[in-house]
Amino acid sequence: MKKNKNTRKVTIRKAPFIAIFIFFVLGAVGISLGEPSRVLEQATQICLSCIGIG
Repeated sequence: MKKNKNTRKVTIRKAPFIAIFIFFVLGAVGISLGEPSRVLEQATQICLSCIGIG
Protein backbone atom coordinates (compact mmCIF):
# COMPACT_ATOMS: atom_id res chain seq x y z
CA MET A 1 0.00 0.00 0.00
CA LYS A 2 1.43 3.37 -1.02
CA LYS A 3 1.35 6.45 1.18
CA ASN A 4 0.19 9.67 -0.36
CA LYS A 5 3.01 12.21 -0.37
CA ASN A 6 0.60 15.11 -0.78
CA THR A 7 -0.95 14.89 2.68
CA ARG A 8 -0.97 18.18 4.57
CA LYS A 9 -1.12 18.89 8.25
CA VAL A 10 -4.30 20.78 9.10
CA THR A 11 -3.61 23.90 11.14
CA ILE A 12 -6.30 25.41 13.28
CA ARG A 13 -6.30 29.19 13.52
CA LYS A 14 -6.71 30.42 17.08
CA ALA A 15 -7.63 34.07 16.47
CA PRO A 16 -11.28 33.45 15.47
CA PHE A 17 -11.88 31.36 18.58
CA ILE A 18 -10.33 34.03 20.80
CA ALA A 19 -12.48 36.72 19.14
CA ILE A 20 -15.66 34.67 19.63
CA PHE A 21 -14.75 34.04 23.28
CA ILE A 22 -14.20 37.77 23.88
CA PHE A 23 -17.52 38.51 22.14
CA PHE A 24 -19.39 36.15 24.46
CA VAL A 25 -17.67 37.52 27.57
CA LEU A 26 -18.50 41.12 26.65
CA GLY A 27 -22.05 40.12 25.73
CA ALA A 28 -22.54 38.43 29.11
CA VAL A 29 -21.20 41.50 30.91
CA GLY A 30 -23.56 43.78 28.97
CA ILE A 31 -26.56 41.59 29.68
CA SER A 32 -25.72 41.39 33.37
CA LEU A 33 -25.54 45.20 33.54
CA GLY A 34 -29.02 45.56 32.01
CA GLU A 35 -27.99 47.04 28.66
CA PRO A 36 -30.72 45.36 26.55
CA SER A 37 -33.50 47.08 28.49
CA ARG A 38 -31.71 50.44 28.19
CA VAL A 39 -31.32 50.03 24.43
CA LEU A 40 -34.99 49.12 24.06
CA GLU A 41 -35.99 52.15 26.15
CA GLN A 42 -33.93 54.50 24.00
CA ALA A 43 -35.26 52.96 20.77
CA THR A 44 -38.83 53.47 21.98
CA GLN A 45 -38.14 57.12 22.80
CA ILE A 46 -36.55 57.76 19.41
CA CYS A 47 -39.44 56.13 17.55
CA LEU A 48 -42.05 58.06 19.50
CA SER A 49 -40.25 61.35 18.90
CA CYS A 50 -40.01 60.58 15.16
CA ILE A 51 -43.76 60.27 14.80
CA GLY A 52 -44.40 63.30 17.02
CA ILE A 53 -45.80 61.68 20.15
CA GLY A 54 -42.82 61.81 22.46
